[in-house]
Amino acid sequence: MYKILSKKVLNPTVTQMDIEAPLVAKKAQAGQFIILRVDDAGERIPLTVAGFDREKGSVRIIFQIVGATTFKLNQKQEGDYIADFVGPLGKATETTGLKRVCVVGGGVGCAIALPVAQKLHEQGCQVDSIIGFRNKDLVILEDEFKSASKSLKIMTDDGSYGQKGLVTEPLKNALENGAEYDEIFAIGPLVMMKFVVATAKPFGVKTTVSMNPVMIDGTGMCGGCRLTVGGETKFACVDGPDFDGYLVDFDEAMSRGATYRDFERHAYEKTCNLFKKEVE
Repeated sequence: MYKILSKKVLNPTVTQMDIEAPLVAKKAQAGQFIILRVDDAGERIPLTVAGFDREKGSVRIIFQIVGATTFKLNQKQEGDYIADFVGPLGKATETTGLKRVCVVGGGVGCAIALPVAQKLHEQGCQVDSIIGFRNKDLVILEDEFKSASKSLKIMTDDGSYGQKGLVTEPLKNALENGAEYDEIFAIGPLVMMKFVVATAKPFGVKTTVSMNPVMIDGTGMCGGCRLTVGGETKFACVDGPDFDGYLVDFDEAMSRGATYRDFERHAYEKTCNLFKKEVE
């Protein structure tokens, strides 16, 4: 059993937790993920490592409440326990030798982008960050990104905070104005990453994307996280989750991801109704 050391609501649909898991914290790196089960009868879900404290033996996770399991997880409070917390899994983000980068995060994907930005900042790399959200109420981790970035641009779809527009707009402006990035890291919704790659490609800047599709076992045995990268089948859990954005078949990935949307929504609604009945 793994104890929840702290819980913080970041916005109406996104929650941050610190989990007591000293063995995971000892080896965790930016870009890796864990797989957890809320209870013994629960499903396995992957969540990216959003931070860690090796001295305290804690690992931070940030999750969006979109399905039955994340709903159940969100019902847990500080001091409660979850059944399983396995990791770290996947390959750590490669940051060696980079002098200037642009980190682009979208929505809850910013929770994955932040530790990458922090690691690069700690290594003395100049980090320009661009983060995007639908509106002001959904903005998360602004102060943390400011601390890890030389410059930070916040974009909202409706213009209610920061600048109105898409994350690709300030990225394109920077590239057109001569920003010499060693690499761009894009982490967020698949469609966002697809267009970040399309924006970077004319300028020839290496662009790394973090692919987090459906995962079950986290070891490459189930095949649930398969992707087509450079015409070859890859497994996000063992070959990634970071990949060369120019080689990823985003259309295929988006099609596969949509397959489970209705099932996920049904499971979420069923779990919510059961919880309401228990409360009543």
